[in-house]
Order: sequence, then structure tokens, then C-alpha cells
Amino acid sequence: MVLLSWFRKYLEYPIIYKILIGFVLGIVVGAVVGMPIAYLKPLGDLFIRLLKMIVAPIILFSLVVGAASISPARLGRVGVKIVIYYLITSAIAVLIGLGMANLFKPGVGLHLAGEAKAITVKPPPSIVDVLLNIVPTNPFAALTEGKVLQIIFFAIVLGIAIAYLKESKIERVSKAADTVFRIFDGLAEAIYKIVRGILQYAPIGVFALIGYVVAKYGPGVLGPLAIVVIALYVGLFIHIFLVYGGILSAFKISLVKFLKGAKEAMLTAFVTRSSSGTLPVTMAAAEENLRIGRSVYSFTLPLGATINMDGTAMYQAISTIFIANALGVPLTPVQQLLIVITAVLASIGTAGVPGAGLIMLAMVLEAVGLPLTDPSVALAYSMIAGIDVILDMGRTMVNVTGDLAGTTIVAKTEKEIDLKSGVWSK
Repeated sequence: MVLLSWFRKYLEYPIIYKILIGFVLGIVVGAVVGMPIAYLKPLGDLFIRLLKMIVAPIILFSLVVGAASISPARLGRVGVKIVIYYLITSAIAVLIGLGMANLFKPGVGLHLAGEAKAITVKPPPSIVDVLLNIVPTNPFAALTEGKVLQIIFFAIVLGIAIAYLKESKIERVSKAADTVFRIFDGLAEAIYKIVRGILQYAPIGVFALIGYVVAKYGPGVLGPLAIVVIALYVGLFIHIFLVYGGILSAFKISLVKFLKGAKEAMLTAFVTRSSSGTLPVTMAAAEENLRIGRSVYSFTLPLGATINMDGTAMYQAISTIFIANALGVPLTPVQQLLIVITAVLASIGTAGVPGAGLIMLAMVLEAVGLPLTDPSVALAYSMIAGIDVILDMGRTMVNVTGDLAGTTIVAKTEKEIDLKSGVWSK
């Protein structure tokens, strides 16, 4: 009975405070105990696996329901608004990243290359290839292989088709479409129920994950790469408070209240380093804290978890400048402009999973003539990889924050947000 009573109290205690406690305890234990805490890492891995388990289902079911819940005409408005927002903020993020890199000059003085060499600028990857890869040849294979972009494309197309059929004047067709919609709606609700259960385990997973990171990488991991970390985090700070804050203010939305409603998702993203894995928490924050209508967030958030990677785009800009500086070949303004184009395209194709940005960084390096086949480039790249976990935490947090900010703005323009309840009333 005592255990049952304690368990009930645990469930009633706010999730955000439990996660914060787990976060702080993880830092302390990781610093004091050291690598023996690695034995607890499977507890953190379990949390990540639980989140990944529901990524494909929650994207499919929620996007189908979201797309089918909006009239075809309105769906077009929401889609255009959110995509424009995502592209603009990603481009701004890259520009801020370049500004931070030119200000802090990361990598200068490392002299990893024996002598400076000419950089051959290559064109960015074909946007045609990027777009074609979004369309799945087999939707079921996309689901099993976790190809998020393809799942999103199929879910939106299916949702739009159901939305049209629901308005059919043929009674048999409209009823059938309504039945399919109800099935997906029920499946989405079931997934949301599973999410709430996983969140109760989150503090334990967070404790194990952050403890392992602190024990393994610690303060000493920064070393000569401290400037990279500082440049990125200053840039991320500016992006949250000036860019997101400015846009929200333009729509008469309080940044302070917004951050209060988004803090659970932001912290989860920081620890898990996965936009897609954090998606369940992000959606819960949108509905329960920010009071955004499901017809909007169920469409915009899964989409943003894949194509809106502001933090990742900024990271690619700073990391590319670091590698170029470390080789003694600073990039010209024209070459830096190429980084903007490539980083935005790369961020669109970046999967919302831990470390994916590091993989896409290779694409940006290739575009500015710094292929990983060059030993010096590979060495500098490996240095970034060594601290990528620290960089990944901050950039993922900004990615998720940007998704919620854009969703909040679109929801207000569509009158799908209750600004008299939730965090807005406090």
C-alpha cells in the first residue's frame, strides 16, 4: 500500500519538475561517479527507444487526422504559412551562424593543414533530387524503415484525400471517408495515451542520459573547441530571443509565456537530441500548455520535426567555418553565401534523430570544396564529431522551439488557439 501511495504521488507530480530533477541529479552523479554511470546508460537508451517506437505511428496517424480535419481550402493556407515560416527562419539561422563564426573565428590558429590550398566551390545538391526522395515508392517500406519525409508525404496526401471525400455529395463515399477518419482519430488517441505513459518514465531516462554525457565528455571535452560551443550557443540564444521573440511579438504573443508553455518540449529535446523523438512531448505542450487546436498542430509539428531545423542549419554554418579556419583557408563572402543555400537544403533533409546534423554537415563541406576524402578535412571533421553531442543538444532544442513558435503563430492567424487559458492566462 505504501508503494502504491508513493507511485500515485509520483504520477501526480508535474512532469517538468520530475524531468528537471532527473536532469540535475544526472549532472551531479555523472560528475562525481564518472564512467561507472555507464552501467545505467541502458535506462536512457530505453527512453530513446520508447520515443522512437512511436515516432512513425504518431506522424502517420496525427498527420492524417490533421490534414483530414481541415477543409481542403484551409489546409492550403496552413501549409503555405508554415512552410514559408520554416524556410525564412532557417535562412536567418544560417546567417546568424555565419555572423557568430566571423565574430568568434573558431578554428583560427589550429593549422591542421600544412599549407593553405585553393577551395573549389561546387554547386549545392540538386533540389530535384531532394524533392523526388520525399515521394515514397512504397509507403509501407517507408514506415518500416522510418523514412520520416516519405511518411509525412504519404500521410498528408492520404489526409487530403479523406478531407475531400468527407465533403463528397455521394452519401456512401462521405460515410466511408468519415469511418476511415474516425479509425485514424482513434489510433491517434491511442498513441497519445502511450505518450503519456512514456513521459512518466522520462525523468529516469533523462537522468541516465545526461549522467552518461557528463561522465564521458565533461568540461575537458571543450578544450580548443570551446569557441565553437560558445559561438553556437550564443547564436542559438539570439535566435530564440530575437528572431522567435520578434516574430511572436509581431503577432502580439508573449515570448515569456510561450517559453513557459514550451519548456517541457525544449528540455526533452535538449536531453534526447531528437526532434522526432521529442515530437510526442512537443504535441502535448502545444495542446495542454499553449492551447493550440489539434487540427493545426497535428499538421505543422510533424512537418516541422523534419523540415524545420534552424539550430542544425546554424550549426552547419559555424562548423564549416571552423573547419575552413582550422585548415588556414578562410571562406570568402561568396563561398559563405553558398553555405546559406546548402545548409537550408541540408536542414530540410536532416532526419530529426540524434547526430543527424553531423551527417548532413558533410554535404555542406562538399559544396564548398572541403570533401572528407581530404585527410586534413577529415581530422577537423572528427574534432567536431567529438563534441557533437554538446552541440546537438542546443541545436535540437532550438529546432523544437522553432516548430512550436511557428505553430503558435499559424494557430493564431487561423483562430485555433485559446489565449485565455493555459500558460496565456497566468
